Amino acid sequence: MQRLETKADFGNTGLQMPPIVFGTSCLGNLYQALPWETKLGIMQEWFDWVAPPVVPDTAGKYGAGLALEVIGRGLRELGIAPADVVISNKLAWVRAPLQTAEPTFEPGVWADLEHDAQQKISYAGIRECYEQGCALLGGDYQPQLASVHDPDEYLLAAASADDREKRFDDVLGAYQALRELKASGRVKGIGVGAKDWQVIRELAVATELDWVMFACSLTVMTHPPELLAFMGELHAKGVAMINSAVFHAGFLTGGAFFDYRKVSPDVEADKLLFAWRDKFLALCGQFGVAPAEACVQFGFSVPGIVSVALNTSQPDRVQQNVASVRAEIPSGFWTAMKEGGLLDVGYPYLG
Repeated sequence: MQRLETKADFGNTGLQMPPIVFGTSCLGNLYQALPWETKLGIMQEWFDWVAPPVVPDTAGKYGAGLALEVIGRGLRELGIAPADVVISNKLAWVRAPLQTAEPTFEPGVWADLEHDAQQKISYAGIRECYEQGCALLGGDYQPQLASVHDPDEYLLAAASADDREKRFDDVLGAYQALRELKASGRVKGIGVGAKDWQVIRELAVATELDWVMFACSLTVMTHPPELLAFMGELHAKGVAMINSAVFHAGFLTGGAFFDYRKVSPDVEADKLLFAWRDKFLALCGQFGVAPAEACVQFGFSVPGIVSVALNTSQPDRVQQNVASVRAEIPSGFWTAMKEGGLLDVGYPYLG
């Protein structure tokens, strides 16, 4: 397989974006502490299979800043020119001293960390997140894309309507800080990444965005008409879109977690999920389609989606992920998906 050369304009940022963005939570020791050689190997594979610029998507939350450190160190060891990488940093968490046996910000999620993390979503907080992220990356590698990380979760934690209003003001303050960073030339595009697309819609009305990242929102299993209409509005305004979590955290390709919670066929509320997946996997087998490739290709189907974000903790899987963005799915498969009740019969872009 040859290196992926395809690039597209990323909204109005002036940047060129490949159709694959590389997630980096594994570099922050998500669930397991990978050896340095494995982390470096993952990064090497990015550049082996995608022509520059390569785009890693990271966050201060990933390992309490560890992923940022790993990216900076890895790029230096690999001798990557700053012009050959576009770093997207999702801002909301800053590194803090570890004063307990394990980090407090997401217990049980991150392995072998030496720091904790503290959430700071506000004007001053996002400036602090940005500056710390630059310091952790080090050298000439600086983020060109910046966003507020999971504002939907921050708003969901509100104790009352008044508290939510205050929190929303905090988020707007964070975007004021991002606009100033863009105006100064320190970043080229500001956006948002969230799992609740309705919060993205709320923010798109309240502030100007260059790009958005949808997570667990537009998938082959979930594609509500209201979301499609909103995505059409974004596309018409020139707002670029990245699609993320197209496997529902691995469930659609056989994993045990659905949107980051463990599910079981023995639990009544989960039975429909497993029934849908069984039919989907059977249909993939019937058409000779790899389930992962079907998920990724569906993730590109809405006009305006520039890239799909994919993550792996295994260097040899990077090539497979890149191959999935090139895959061709027979049109008959999508027709059969509709006929089988797996894809909305009114979905306008496939089948």
